[in-house]
Amino acid sequence: MTSADHPDTPIKKRPVALALQGGGSHGAFTWGVLDRLLEEPWLEIEGISGTSAGAMNAAILADGWIKGGAQGAREALDNYWSRVAKAAAFNPVQRTPLDRLLGRWSLDTSPMFQFLDMVSRVVSPYESNPFGFNPLRSILFECIDFPSLSQSPIKVFITATNVHTGRGRVFRNHELTPDVLLASACLPTMFQAIEIDGIPYWDGGFAGNPTLTPLVRDVETDDIILVQINPRQRNETPRTTAEILNRLNEISFNSPLMKELRMIALLRNATNPNSKESRHWANIRSHLIMTEMMNDLNYSSKLNAEWAFVDMLKAEGRRVTHEFLAAHADDIGKRATFDIDILASEC
Repeated sequence: MTSADHPDTPIKKRPVALALQGGGSHGAFTWGVLDRLLEEPWLEIEGISGTSAGAMNAAILADGWIKGGAQGAREALDNYWSRVAKAAAFNPVQRTPLDRLLGRWSLDTSPMFQFLDMVSRVVSPYESNPFGFNPLRSILFECIDFPSLSQSPIKVFITATNVHTGRGRVFRNHELTPDVLLASACLPTMFQAIEIDGIPYWDGGFAGNPTLTPLVRDVETDDIILVQINPRQRNETPRTTAEILNRLNEISFNSPLMKELRMIALLRNATNPNSKESRHWANIRSHLIMTEMMNDLNYSSKLNAEWAFVDMLKAEGRRVTHEFLAAHADDIGKRATFDIDILASEC
């Protein structure tokens, strides 16, 4: 049931927290998810945890909300992804004419991608990109008023990985800067580590993709909607080099999430639901939005940010979320629609 079913009924807000996984341009799927969720006036977003592309979506949404509520957030997300796609149009790494003809989104057969991929395995980004150029930096400056994020009613939690310790650090609203977001999305073979307060950081996906704990500890709602991008399971055995590296990437960036879900499941079953300190752990209601389409995409397509691709992913995000709301809107605030105990048992 959605808000359109009973237009004359007073809207009762139902708060949720969002957990947004990272995955390069596949984060455009999450853009579509958020765009559809923001259409529902009964949904109140209390907090968002994001990593990599999920971090970008989280910060953009929170900033847009300050400027114009749900509609402002939708417009901000549209603006950000449009700018990303425009910048990608000048990227030398493009799909080949044959890939375009056959409707393949992968960059695997792109000569420039193959060359840069080979170079990244033997040449450090400190050598190939000595000035640390990242085209996303200027886009983030243009799209987000970072000082105002500390005033956002939506709590934002962004994860980056401390290179020295290997541990994740969670940055909150008042700490967010372009460097924090770039650190959360910093692939170590492509970009130099981002230094924050003298400490180097890499992609947050190595430590938490996304980190769920702040959504339990620091947000009031018991409902967490996880938007997952990386496939958890593939039935075929990877055999080519590209397939092996793609699966390694998926496993690496899913592993922290799976472990944290297992921890939450164990704590939920072990804690006292009547204790104020442990109430959230015991009463977590989990929900999952994902698409099987991601099984047909690979690592190289995460670097493809052309408009046709990100627009297609946005449409898929909206479609899947519309189906989720049609089936489970009435469950939010009442019961879980995704059993983390089952997922945790896979760990």
